Amino acid sequence: MKRAIVTGGAGLIGQGIIARLQEDGWEVASLDLQPSRLGRHIDCDLGDEASITAAMDTLGWDRLDLLVNNGGKVKGGTSMDLAGTSLADWNALLDTHLTGAFLMSRAALPLLANGGSIVMMVSTRALMSEGGDFAYAAAKGGMVGLTQALAVQLGPRIRVNAIAPGWITDATDLSDKDHAQHPVGRVGRPADIAQAVLYLAQADFVTGQCLVVDGGMTKKMIYAE
Repeated sequence: MKRAIVTGGAGLIGQGIIARLQEDGWEVASLDLQPSRLGRHIDCDLGDEASITAAMDTLGWDRLDLLVNNGGKVKGGTSMDLAGTSLADWNALLDTHLTGAFLMSRAALPLLANGGSIVMMVSTRALMSEGGDFAYAAAKGGMVGLTQALAVQLGPRIRVNAIAPGWITDATDLSDKDHAQHPVGRVGRPADIAQAVLYLAQADFVTGQCLVVDGGMTKKMIYAE
């Protein structure tokens, strides 16, 4: 049985990823501060090196096939004002996303001795921005750079790729206008990201790439009316 670690496994996208992996027969551990209803939950603060070490010790696995660096602080991260943002606010975003991805990748490395895959969950906000997301965008942009550098350093044994989700939700009260912003005709669902994770876990000739999964939204030019 293949084994996967999904950080941030209690969140919307994390739950979708775990569900799909389990459907395909994977054994999955969720590392998160919030309990996950799917997978094996292990408490872990991604911004704390000691917490990651303790979580990996608790997990007790001797091998790993897939690490999905999906976790990170989101609250407030897309609506921050530069003048009012403290160093602590800035660090909170970078620590859980970018630094957390580094720490988790390093911690998982011994378990990937026989090869495997790392998937970084970034965001289309690394490629486009609303302004108030500057810290979040910087963290996700850093993860894109981390992806390509680790792909070169860890290849050919380990492949490293990123997924940049667009608008992903499980909401049902969306308008026709919401869906129409996407060339595919609908807003994204967690299952769309899970499908991309499974693809990258199996795509032996793909590494160092950032796969944008946004229904084409970043390709559509939109003018305010």
